[in-house]
Amino acid sequence: MKRSFRFRRAWAIARKEVMHIVRDPFTIVFAIVIPVFLTVMFGYAIDFDIHDVHMAVYDDDITQTSRIVYQKFTDSKYFLIKEIEPLVRSPDEPLAAERVKISLIIPHKFEEDLYNGRGATAQVLLDGADNTTLNLVSGYVGGIEAALNEQFAAEISPVTKARLVRIAPRFLFNPEQKSSWYIVPGLSVVILAILSILLTSLTIAREWETGSMELLLSTPARPAEIIVGKLLPYVAMGLGAMLLIYIAARFIFGVPFRGSHLAYLAATLLFIGTYLSMGLFISVVARNQQLALQMSIITGYMPSILLSGFIFSIQNMDRFWQMFTGILPARWYMTICRACYLKEASFHDLIGPFVALLILGGFFFVAATKRFKGTLE
Repeated sequence: MKRSFRFRRAWAIARKEVMHIVRDPFTIVFAIVIPVFLTVMFGYAIDFDIHDVHMAVYDDDITQTSRIVYQKFTDSKYFLIKEIEPLVRSPDEPLAAERVKISLIIPHKFEEDLYNGRGATAQVLLDGADNTTLNLVSGYVGGIEAALNEQFAAEISPVTKARLVRIAPRFLFNPEQKSSWYIVPGLSVVILAILSILLTSLTIAREWETGSMELLLSTPARPAEIIVGKLLPYVAMGLGAMLLIYIAARFIFGVPFRGSHLAYLAATLLFIGTYLSMGLFISVVARNQQLALQMSIITGYMPSILLSGFIFSIQNMDRFWQMFTGILPARWYMTICRACYLKEASFHDLIGPFVALLILGGFFFVAATKRFKGTLE
């Protein structure tokens, strides 16, 4: 006769797992200290904003107008002039030597051409080898060019100024373009992925190594009861880690939370459950901590960093990799986290990511249960 699921047996296994966690200081430190440490460290360390870009100026005009041009760069606070000299040597030399990231070349008769209506042209050389800053610096240069056009138009002819078309960009959800508002919500995805998959795979793999798992399998508890009992304490630890990350995000970095807390909690439970199931599956397959660690890094840590949209935009990936990220729970939880923090997102707005997490979570839970059940036969 087939036995039905008994939550009492699962709860007993959960209590046993809690006692095991309490006796293991590594697990406690990993679950409590690591989330706060990583959130604070990466929140301050990872900054996509560019400041004090080193700049060389080659002023071959040496006029009041040419000084206005390069002073507009320094006034923006994005650029720091390291060299100012006439155009007597190659302007790409400091770029090749990596002393600067940008060279501004103001040609002879720049002021004369400007006020005679012929149009004045200055050249900017950028270090194309540093692709991480190239686009941002190009954007800053474009903004400075627009400001100079408006200033010179006002000085030359008020009529010309009145005819200017001004396009003023407006940034929604993160108006000041703060990197911490973008990074810290994403960190919750990476940290929870690391905690969930590593804690489960390593602690259960340790039981396989010591032989205590075989004793547990010999009890009347069903595989599903063992799995639920094993995962419950780590679900609680994951929620605790999420709370610590939330507190750090709100009160240390000042990240707003504009969406639904209920949607955020439900998504977190789904995500933690999915990665705990993955960790359990890894532990059953590996059965030793070293192999479990390697498999956890490959399947949990690296995809959460590289393919979830945490650092690299998914829209900028090749079509194949965009489709591949669809099978990664971290990609969908990343979408939910940033939408809940920065946008007024509700369940209805996030139905697509929720459905994806439900499907992936169900798949990994069933896979872990089937694999775990196979060890009894």
